[in-house]
Amino acid sequence: MMDDYTLPFWIYLAVLTVFVGGAMKKILASHLSAAPPLVAWLGATVLVERLWALCLPAVLLLALLGLACCLYSAARTGQPPALPAHGKAVFITGCDSGFGNAAAKHLDALGFQVFATVLDLSGDGARELQRTCSPRLTLLQVDITQPQQVQQALLDTKAKLGLKGLWGLVNNAGVCVNFGDSELSLMSNFRGCMEVNFFGTLSITKSFLPLLRQAKGRIVTISSPAGDQPFPCLAAYGASKAALNLFIDTLRHELEPWGVRVSTILPSSYKTGQSSNRTYWEQQHKQLLQSLSPSLLEDYGEDYVTETKELFQTYASQANTDLSPVIDAIVQALLSPKPHVRYFAGPGVGLMYFIHNYCPFSISNRFLQKLFLKKKLMPRALRKQSGFDLNLSLHNNNNNNNEEKLK
Repeated sequence: MMDDYTLPFWIYLAVLTVFVGGAMKKILASHLSAAPPLVAWLGATVLVERLWALCLPAVLLLALLGLACCLYSAARTGQPPALPAHGKAVFITGCDSGFGNAAAKHLDALGFQVFATVLDLSGDGARELQRTCSPRLTLLQVDITQPQQVQQALLDTKAKLGLKGLWGLVNNAGVCVNFGDSELSLMSNFRGCMEVNFFGTLSITKSFLPLLRQAKGRIVTISSPAGDQPFPCLAAYGASKAALNLFIDTLRHELEPWGVRVSTILPSSYKTGQSSNRTYWEQQHKQLLQSLSPSLLEDYGEDYVTETKELFQTYASQANTDLSPVIDAIVQALLSPKPHVRYFAGPGVGLMYFIHNYCPFSISNRFLQKLFLKKKLMPRALRKQSGFDLNLSLHNNNNNNNEEKLK
């Protein structure tokens, strides 16, 4: 009897696995009560079980599930309208270029009172903001790793706001100062990433929290999938983003009673900052080679390090130039009556997280390696070892053949 239903059985098992996995994920990740998602997902699971018991064809079962998804999507589109931007103030870090610069211009155009921080008030990004934005926008020179500059920015912002609180904080400033295997990365790279991406963002967030609590506003943080998944050759950057993600997730729970909503945006690959600057990659490559000990350089090989640099350059050159998915996610997180906890901004990010969360580790790990850096070279020491093992194997085979001939 089971042989007649082998294919539908596996379809049913797959669907059931998705439902149960989704239920557990919702319960563990939800910052709201666990009861509603639990009841909804278990109810759907029981429905699938009953449909299977009635021996409905697998095609009909899938059609019913598709209809349910369509109804769910239609229900979500009926959300209340976005909140008005007029009269709301937002503070954005890292506006010299990239997401921060684009977000500052867009939010200013929507009617926000924007406070935009830059590292260089005379730089191209700052001058562009001054030229294109309204008088509502205020430029502040802030290095978020310098506590005194953060405190001065807080005083300047308070002076402009008066008695009004701060509606939004967009934590955008960040750096990626390394590329290469963890063993080859300088300790200063790990500390540099952590100093900006984690401690700098922590300093800004803690400093501006009283203003955000006063307005019952929003915290929006630009993070990275590298903080949740082990991208090869991005250990320093990924570790800093992992610390940031945990801090933001914890903060979301703690600020819920205050009415402050907290969202994280996880972008796909975009051309921002120094990513398309060939001179930058060459400088990083040269610095890395100069910093390596002779023994490490011998074990890995200069060609291995060079290939990594070239792969990063190629990956950066193919990155998306249209920043609108990230900017749209920032706007939604700031103005939606019910902002999402996480926004997947850009093609492929949702699929990446689905594979990471639901597929076996061997599959997700292989997917990540194929998606990011497709290395062809092994470290030099492993190549030598492989060559030695191959020569030894050939030598043993020849000896065995000679012995056979003697017999």
